[in-house]
Amino acid sequence: MHFTGTVYRNPYWPTFPLLQITQGCTHNRCKFCTMYKDVPFHMQPLEWIEEDLKELSEIFPEARTIQLLSANPLAPSFEKLLPIFEMIHQYLPKMEKIYLCTRVTDIQNKTVEQLKKLRELGMREISLGIESGDDWTLDRINKGYHASDILEQCHKLEEAGIDYWMTFLNGVAGREHSHEHAVNSAKIFSQCKPMLVGTGGLTLFPGTPLLEEAQRGEFDPLTEEEMLQELKTFVENLECDCYFNTHHTIGVNLSGPHFLKRKERIIAAIDQNLQYGDLNRMASIRRNKKSL
Repeated sequence: MHFTGTVYRNPYWPTFPLLQITQGCTHNRCKFCTMYKDVPFHMQPLEWIEEDLKELSEIFPEARTIQLLSANPLAPSFEKLLPIFEMIHQYLPKMEKIYLCTRVTDIQNKTVEQLKKLRELGMREISLGIESGDDWTLDRINKGYHASDILEQCHKLEEAGIDYWMTFLNGVAGREHSHEHAVNSAKIFSQCKPMLVGTGGLTLFPGTPLLEEAQRGEFDPLTEEEMLQELKTFVENLECDCYFNTHHTIGVNLSGPHFLKRKERIIAAIDQNLQYGDLNRMASIRRNKKSL
């Protein structure tokens, strides 16, 4: 298999098989991330992809799911992706579902009809690293798009019948804009129809511009208590009837389906953690994280 560098994959999806079709990230300028810091973006050679699919067809010929890598494998044009999707079915004829993580901007260069074609070929579920629905925060962390772009591209996915995940990055606006980040993100998410909303807590990793700004006093990170307060504000304002998933943020598992039915229980659990949770332990766990 032609895996280049460290492999990042969504741990909530089937972990085998994996197929890398791109290297690096097209944007690679988000201030909180170093995942592909020194990896220029480009597509894997088509012959590599075919060789990998031949290998997979011998190892796992009955495969019905596959996860595409790397950072944003939906970035290439429809014309470049179509033969790859068709090749997946050629070598893995029982394929039903193709998973991938990608950026909001990767959807812009595809029409609804093209997205429908990719759905027919198995792309029925994708994950979007949204991080925030607040324009000030999106600019602050250099995401490369605004809230209006999120709405436009997510509505295209809905029209094409493609399920999608949205992520909220708890703490990424810092103390200065925490409340607006939480409220405005919830408002934007609530205008979409994600199958899952996930929340993760910011960790300032070495080598990230955001850590360097914090060290210079230009970014004021939240304490664990403030992270929970921000998460509570986000939950209070979120109106998506979706699966809700939390990680990196709170010391209790709040994940599960039917968010709106569980909303008050989730808020109560956050309040319980604010009052009785071991915030020092949570801070220690965050400090010891090595990567996203």
